[in-house]
Amino acid sequence: MPLTAQSVLVANRSSYTPKSLPAAFYQTAGGGSLRFGGPLPEEPFVPEETPGTLQLRPPPQILPETYRIGVGDVVLLATKSVGTTVEELTGLLAAQNRRQGYTVRDDGRIAIPEIGQIDIAGLTVEEAEARIFEILVRNQVDPAFSLEVSEFNSQRVVIGGAVGSSTLIPITLRPLTLGEALAAAGGVQLANDEFGSIRIYRNGTLYQIPIRDYFADASLQRRILLDGDAVYVDTTYDLEQALLFYQQRLDVIAQRNQARTQALAELQAEVGFRRAALDEQRSNFGARAEYGAVERDYVYLTGEVAKQSRFALPYGQTATLADALYDSGGYSNATGSSRHIYVLRASENPAEFGAVTAWHLDASNAVNLTLAARMEMRPNDIIFIEEQPVTKWGRSLQQTFGLVGAAISTANAAGN
Repeated sequence: MPLTAQSVLVANRSSYTPKSLPAAFYQTAGGGSLRFGGPLPEEPFVPEETPGTLQLRPPPQILPETYRIGVGDVVLLATKSVGTTVEELTGLLAAQNRRQGYTVRDDGRIAIPEIGQIDIAGLTVEEAEARIFEILVRNQVDPAFSLEVSEFNSQRVVIGGAVGSSTLIPITLRPLTLGEALAAAGGVQLANDEFGSIRIYRNGTLYQIPIRDYFADASLQRRILLDGDAVYVDTTYDLEQALLFYQQRLDVIAQRNQARTQALAELQAEVGFRRAALDEQRSNFGARAEYGAVERDYVYLTGEVAKQSRFALPYGQTATLADALYDSGGYSNATGSSRHIYVLRASENPAEFGAVTAWHLDASNAVNLTLAARMEMRPNDIIFIEEQPVTKWGRSLQQTFGLVGAAISTANAAGN
């Protein structure tokens, strides 16, 4: 059967399912989740005391700073419109459509499918966007996207005391002021302004703003808070009681950090065990394959090929005539005839017992080599390359002269 653009379609119709690698080759060692510490302990009891003179000691004025992405933040890669070149990133556009972002891990990186890990912690949104864009371009992808922070988890301020509800307030792209933080916590809940103060614990220093001064001076309400600040609306005048509250908050933070570190170590150990198990399974499979204990599908090469051999069909995909021929070294044009390349394939139909189809490729025209790259191989196919006529003639002469020489040698030996 001549191999043509039409007949190669017929040849490829024969059913074949490539063998698959074991599941261990498709699994990853990732997964799992971190454990965290329990709920915050109860706030300390603060007894009422006789009012005294409250001193105004506000925190210093701070110039607004550009937000920097931190560990725990969740970022989204938002496309400008559906169907842009960002679709070239497997999973990237799908994640955006589902509004699933990328969490900045403890090492400061995010992991984008098919791209890898990108370190963005400590960068502004613009800097992170530029870094991601640079890496995407380096991977030959030029997407139109914008970066946005969907969840702010890395920088927080704790609010407690005489407010609507004690809470943790995240610091976002917009600087967080004292007035906004208290409003987010439900506002100041005091029966008498005369007996209240706002205390701010920052980096080991305790600042104090009397409630009356706070409401009288708008600049105090606009004081910018920083990550780690603890704000407590107090109804007493004992700084030691306030310090006890802040120390308790610091103990809780330390407890959570310790629990997070321990959970991370446990997760890393679990991932290590999984990776070791997968590596062992893959290694065992490789050893079995090396000793021939794994069933494979083969194509056999004979005739004027570089080496009489067999070609193992790959896992999970088909191979073509060109793959089998040139992976084994091809053939020599000096001895092999490019006009006569055959693929011998036995019939799968029991009613056609013994029937063999010889697919004939004439590669003397280089254009026909494209058919070799399209014809799919099947198990037990035989690739045969016929010898050149001059090669056949030369080998016949060689055999003839060999027989004549042997006869002369025999006659000479008999005469002696």
